[in-house]
Amino acid sequence: MAEHIAEGRGEPGDGSNVGQYIRQFGAGWAERPEFERFVGSLRAQELEDTPRPATFVPTTSLWWVDGDEYLGRLGIRHRLAPGRMGERNGHIGYDVRPSARRKGHASAMLGASLPIAATLGLSSVLITCDETNDASRRTIERNGGVLHDKLDEKLRYWLPTG
Repeated sequence: MAEHIAEGRGEPGDGSNVGQYIRQFGAGWAERPEFERFVGSLRAQELEDTPRPATFVPTTSLWWVDGDEYLGRLGIRHRLAPGRMGERNGHIGYDVRPSARRKGHASAMLGASLPIAATLGLSSVLITCDETNDASRRTIERNGGVLHDKLDEKLRYWLPTG
């Protein structure tokens, strides 16, 4: 997470999942009890009955690792968030730590997430990326994403999960 912080994640206005994690838990997660609280909060978000803001939906969080080295994270939303937020964010989000980028991890992560999304009852998933994010666009297309449309600055793709 120090690499994400160094690139500006966690600053006010960073609406990414990683940014939210850093702001909420980053000050103490080097200590085991706080890290356990962080992991517990992620696990709780998988459950339908967990209280959450109205614009959030149940989400499965997964970490992409090599041995004990953290490489990235995936968030699989069990359904689209209501309204425009769901249309902009889609079902699956992913982040790769800066030093692990451009090594195929994002493509592998997205590919590995599709069967998991299928077990959640999603026959296809909406994945979005900024129009200017060529790496993410290629990741989505490598995994079979079909461009649906553009909403504001977001390209929106549908991918089959089967």
